Amino acid sequence: MNEQNLTNKWFIGRQNDTESSARSYPRKFPFALNKAKGSWVEDVEGNRYLDFLCGAGTLALGHNDDEIKEAMINLISSDAPLHTLDLTTPVKDKYVETIISVLPQQMQGNVKIQFCSPSGTDATDAAIKLCKTATGRGMVIAFSGGYHGMGHGAMALTGNLNAKSKVQNLMPGVQFMPYPYSYRCPFGLGGEAGARACSAYFERVLKDPESGITKPAAVIIEPIQGEGGVIPAPAEFLQTVRRVTKELDIPLIVDEIQCGIGRSGQMFAFEESGIIPDVILMSKAIGGSQPMSVVVYNKDLDKWTAGAHAGTFRGNQLAMAAGTVVLKRVSNPAFLSEVRRKGERIKKGLEELRKDVKIIGDIRGRGLMLGIEFVNPNGEKDIMGHPEASGSIAAEVQKRCFENHLVMEKGGRNGSTMRCLCALTVTDDEITTMLDIFSRVVREIDSEIR
Repeated sequence: MNEQNLTNKWFIGRQNDTESSARSYPRKFPFALNKAKGSWVEDVEGNRYLDFLCGAGTLALGHNDDEIKEAMINLISSDAPLHTLDLTTPVKDKYVETIISVLPQQMQGNVKIQFCSPSGTDATDAAIKLCKTATGRGMVIAFSGGYHGMGHGAMALTGNLNAKSKVQNLMPGVQFMPYPYSYRCPFGLGGEAGARACSAYFERVLKDPESGITKPAAVIIEPIQGEGGVIPAPAEFLQTVRRVTKELDIPLIVDEIQCGIGRSGQMFAFEESGIIPDVILMSKAIGGSQPMSVVVYNKDLDKWTAGAHAGTFRGNQLAMAAGTVVLKRVSNPAFLSEVRRKGERIKKGLEELRKDVKIIGDIRGRGLMLGIEFVNPNGEKDIMGHPEASGSIAAEVQKRCFENHLVMEKGGRNGSTMRCLCALTVTDDEITTMLDIFSRVVREIDSEIR
């Protein structure tokens, strides 16, 4: 390799030649990363970009946080084991203690932890196996719009049809229920009425002896849907789901893989509703940039036998050392207060932008997990009178943001929702930069469409 090869085009060409066609992010962001610090990344040509994707929410403290780096360097320098399967170490013991300490008080004395293979997908599969083992039942209830991973079991629980329609014979026995989505309500009602309808339907189906749906082994839900378009579940809906599952002795799994660890402005997104689940899925931010996933669950479910769920890389000591730093920093009430403040500032700026343009249909989310749904103002209206979602407009916004050195990802129905998944340590100056770039791009595209 010589100096003339150190271009984005050269590296992307090499990637196209050697990596599978399943790659996704390089199609939207055609650059080769060379350096990263805080909320900024730099490509091989020296161009700097403001990163509002941050590993799909993995980098809670941004890139190369000094305290995280120090923890990992110290571990490596100490000759401590880095790969331990599920054997314990002082590093692991401290990590487990820290995880338990950040749980709601009601859970802390009554949980077990299962370390999984590194991705959140494996945590989903482990939790389903756990609940099926503990209950002796086989069916699982999930929700439209949910995302729980790309493995065969996890994908079966995922709402998006794009990937799963091409893969036959996924895990059987999955029943989908409607999820409250105020802007595009599945019952055509919206607001509190729509949420109440979803709650009533959930309860009625599970308690109806003629529903045709057998009692499930578990109910799995994201308190804030991420890939589904940043859709927060109303507190009353989560409370109904928890009450009904409790009454019927059905384990409730909350997927906090993306919305947890401070992202919502609470340590866990489910805390907003005051519920206590039976199982929590954690990944992404809990490894401090390193791969890690765990399942935290009520001791009463601990019915499986030795080796019932395993994985070679569940003993990642670097992730445990780095994750301990993240959990301690993020769980500080002052830190979480700042997440909420910064999230409100971004949301306020986006709401002001929406007043001036026609291509933004809805802005939603909590904390620093925000979504901006783009619509075609000249398209057909849905049953609620809202313009149709526009993935093509969102894609153009994403493209031009990237050209202006702002990295943001899409999601939601038809890829129409731009998502804010910045570092929780993002500064006010960086928020200003993001709002400036995003607003300029949106106004340009809006003026072209009118």
